[in-house]
Parts: sequence; C-alpha cells; structure tokens
Amino acid sequence: MKKYTDSGSKDTRSGFGAGLEELGNTNENVVALCADLTGSLKMNAFEDQHPDRFFQVGIAEANMMGIAAGLTIGGKIPFTGTFANFSTGRVYDQIRQSIAYSNKNVKICASHAGLTLGEDGATHQILEDIGLMKMLPHMVVINPCDYNQTKAATIAIAAYEGPVYLRFGRPKVANFTPADSAFKIGKGDILQEGTDVTLIATGHLVWEALKAAESLNEQGISAEVINMHTIKPLDEKAILTSIKKTGCVVSAEEHNRYGGLGESIAQVITTNHPCPQEFVAVNDSFGESGTPEQLMDKYGLNAAAIVAAAKKVIARK
Repeated sequence: MKKYTDSGSKDTRSGFGAGLEELGNTNENVVALCADLTGSLKMNAFEDQHPDRFFQVGIAEANMMGIAAGLTIGGKIPFTGTFANFSTGRVYDQIRQSIAYSNKNVKICASHAGLTLGEDGATHQILEDIGLMKMLPHMVVINPCDYNQTKAATIAIAAYEGPVYLRFGRPKVANFTPADSAFKIGKGDILQEGTDVTLIATGHLVWEALKAAESLNEQGISAEVINMHTIKPLDEKAILTSIKKTGCVVSAEEHNRYGGLGESIAQVITTNHPCPQEFVAVNDSFGESGTPEQLMDKYGLNAAAIVAAAKKVIARK
C-alpha cells in the first residue's frame, strides 16, 4: 500500500496566494480583484508586486464580478477573490448573466468554503456552492486537496480559456501531493489502487480518504482512492474503470450531499454501470459555529465516517 506523508500542514488559501504571485510574475495579462479581503485570500504579494494590476473593489462583490467580466474583453485574465459564500450565493445573478452566459474568461477564486471556516458559523459556511456553480453551462469547478495542488491549480486555470470556479479553504491541512505535480483539469488522480471499494474524495476529504484506506487495509479491505479535484468536467472514465473493478463506491466531500460531487458520481454510475454508493457529506443541513475539528467530527466528515461508509457499501454488493 502506497504511503503518503504530510510534508507540513498548510492552508490551501496560501497555495492560491502563492500561485497568484507566480502568475503575476509570468503572465502580464493576469489581473486580480478583491472584495476587501486581501489578507484573508493571501493576495497581498500580488498587490505589492503589481499594484497597477490589482483592484480593491471593497465590499461590493456583485460589482467585482461585473468588472471582471468587462476586463476579459480587453484580453485580461481576471482572478476574483473573496469568501466562497460571497463568491457564489451573493453574486449568483452576476455570475450567471455576465460571466457564464457569455463564457467570459473569469477565474472565480473562493476561500473559506465549507464547515472548516469554523467559528464564523452557518451564515458563512456555504455548503451549496459546488452545486450552484456546476449547474452553470461553461463553468469549470475545481476543489483541490492541499497547498501544493491549490497552487498548481491556480497556475493551470490561467491557461484555460473560459470561466472557472476554484474552491479552497482557511484551515491548515495536510500537504501531501508533490510540489512539482502537473495539474490537469478534468483528470482525477488515482492515489491508491484497491479491489474491494472505491473511495472518491475532493478537497479536505482526500487526506481523510487516504487515512481511511490505511485503516481499511489493516482490516483486510483493499480500498482504491481517487482525488477528484475537478468536479466539472468530471473524470467519468476514472470512475467507471474503478467501480467496474471494486463494485461499489463511497463519495466524500465537505459539501451538502445534494448538488455536490457525490450526486455527480451517482449520475455517472446510474447511467453507465449501476452499483452501490454511500455518501460522506453534510446531510442537508446548515453548519454552526465551532472549531473545524469539532465540526468535521460532528457532521461525519472524517476518516472514521469514510471507513464506516466503506463497510456499509461493501455489504450492499
């Protein structure tokens, strides 16, 4: 069984900041916009080095999306930055009408997603954003798993022509993917091969899936682990290849079970190769205030929950 090592926990938002800083030095068409959260989004380095290409729009997220859409007309590649709740729910009309409908080359970069926002509570812990964004035609949806992958994804989306939603978080999490790994949009990463159950995870749940696979292996259960960092376009080939081997699947995500990765996987397997599926996700509720660890435990978004789901889905084969 392949072992993955945490090289030192880092927050994924800092991966975004590092990627944006590198883009600023290598691509003069990249511009950045922020809605009064420069420090929280780790956009300081870009602002300091390229003040002529940084736009602080204040607490006016809808206006930020309109400005970003306009900047693409002049050939610029705008990266917008604010919390995930404000990047989607607050500005959905502007994204739909001004960006997605006309296929504008805007990169919507969203931090502080999911329950791991922690003490800020339910009003800020958006758990519906993946569903909102994946339903928009033309929109690519990406949810990387650690610092290194977030940095790589940030750099990769600048080369992609079209709107992208890039989701990341606030807390420090395991940083285990190689720093030099190329990021391929729409291509899931097979982290661990197995024969008894497929574990498909995204974002912060990928590390938990690896821990779950290790625990299952100690119990004689062989788990395949896929890091599905791109939720749209979904790597259907990777899903089908794996489930045809294992015969069952567990999806794991820091998102509502409705509208997220698990729902997309379910559509693939029901139309191509029906098999049992279990969901590790928030069960149709809002979050609450607490530490990230407390919330992930309470809402069942951890390795233990993935292990339990794996045993349950294997029993259904």
